[in-house]
Amino acid sequence: MDVNGNFLCFHNTLKLEFYTLHPKLFTSALTNQLLGLSVCLLIYLKHQDNAMSSWKKASKTNQKTHRERHQPEARAHLGLLEKKKDYKKRSNDYHRKQKVLKILRKKALNKNPDEFYFHMINSQMVGSRHKEKIKPDTHTPDQIKLMETKDLKYVNYKRTIEHKKIDKMQSSLHLLDSANQVKNNHTFFVESTDEVKNFNLASRLDTHPMLLNRKTNRVRNNDLQNLSLPQVSNESLEQKKKVYNELEKRLNREKELSVIQQKLEIKKFLKDKTTKKPKQIKPGTKDAPLVYKWEYKRKK
Repeated sequence: MDVNGNFLCFHNTLKLEFYTLHPKLFTSALTNQLLGLSVCLLIYLKHQDNAMSSWKKASKTNQKTHRERHQPEARAHLGLLEKKKDYKKRSNDYHRKQKVLKILRKKALNKNPDEFYFHMINSQMVGSRHKEKIKPDTHTPDQIKLMETKDLKYVNYKRTIEHKKIDKMQSSLHLLDSANQVKNNHTFFVESTDEVKNFNLASRLDTHPMLLNRKTNRVRNNDLQNLSLPQVSNESLEQKKKVYNELEKRLNREKELSVIQQKLEIKKFLKDKTTKKPKQIKPGTKDAPLVYKWEYKRKK
């Protein structure tokens, strides 16, 4: 501490801190004097360290910067001289490639020669990488015209109209003839081989031979004798045929509109840039859209 008392504030502060930490030791005047001398010594040493460190930093301002050796003029045609950091990059890249080649060589030795996957013929090399062969999506000319001129809402609206008309027509028609077009098997059990040879289907079903192809409303022989059929005009038959033809056309139109709607929805989902690009599983056809598989993402 000098004459002007420059370190007095530090002395008093440290005395206060020492007293709060060790109140029992701060009782005698000798302890107070020793504490003051130690504080002054510590502050002096601290100032000396700061002065020396600042002097070291100032001495380095005019120091010559270290530069690595350049390529000699006799070897200037070889380019820049390779430094150690350049060698480490090249060495790490070389060893990484050697490890990959070792793994691939091991896989090739352990591979079954008869092994086959359809992905072998459904992919191709593009820039040293395997990529899926994307098959073009097939459309009918009517589908192309409708997809180019109309949007998804219009297609959904027209499909809803067709669906309601189909439900209304199906509720008024019986559609009994459609059951006869379905192929199925009917097994009959007999007790001997003689019955198999002399088997008569009309007598077994107890019906007329002309009604064997019918699966519904197959009348028995006893009922045919007492049955009185109404007279059906040709106009009613033509009207019935006309209604069934209209129903078939509407079913085909509704199916085609549903395919167009699905294709437009797929295109809409593929335009979303926030999600990862999905993987194509099946190509699109005239009767079905493309099938994609999106990556599973948990919402919550």
